[in-house]
Amino acid sequence: MFRNREDAAQQLARALDAWRGRRPLVLAIPRGALPMGRVIADTLGGELDVVLVRKVGAPYQPEFALAAIDETGELHWTPGIDPQSTDPHWLEREKQAQLETIRRRRERYRAGRPAIDPAGRVVIVVDDGLATGSTMVAALHATRARKPERLICAVPVAAPSALERVRPYADEVVCLSAPVLFQAVSQFYREFPQVEDDEAVRILAGVRARAQPGNAGEASS
Repeated sequence: MFRNREDAAQQLARALDAWRGRRPLVLAIPRGALPMGRVIADTLGGELDVVLVRKVGAPYQPEFALAAIDETGELHWTPGIDPQSTDPHWLEREKQAQLETIRRRRERYRAGRPAIDPAGRVVIVVDDGLATGSTMVAALHATRARKPERLICAVPVAAPSALERVRPYADEVVCLSAPVLFQAVSQFYREFPQVEDDEAVRILAGVRARAQPGNAGEASS
């Protein structure tokens, strides 16, 4: 049980200590993983950015991921879900809605700046937990296409089936706990508030401000 996302991030950072000094690129899956990504990037002396993917939830149970979608529009289906059984009209509407959310977040989070290039770098993709693994698979798949030197999946907690699902997509998987009795990510946190867009924007704006040349000393402190 983690106290909150910060506690989980601190524990993950210790598990990732081998990458301290390598200036890893930490890619957080918005919005929940952004506070965690900041802690991990600061601890390891890395950079923070986001990887923009979205869950495609079931029509009558939106918390259950049928699939996840990346910025290119590619869908990554949860095992056991038959795409042919999904209403194609509903699916197209849902795809477009999620791509619009990705577009809005890209504009708001990055404020017109390009994404940090992961090519040739150690990249750590972070989320606050894995239930089905679909969102992490989409994030890892999209990041792998950009040719990192090493691609690491880092989560505090995961369902065992989700953990096994993501392993082929990463060079290394760091997970602190994979309990058999897994119902939802939130059950493993004492405090699990929703991370709002305003907080996400503040985190990324703060990272960019510290990265300015005049603030180099502060960024490395």
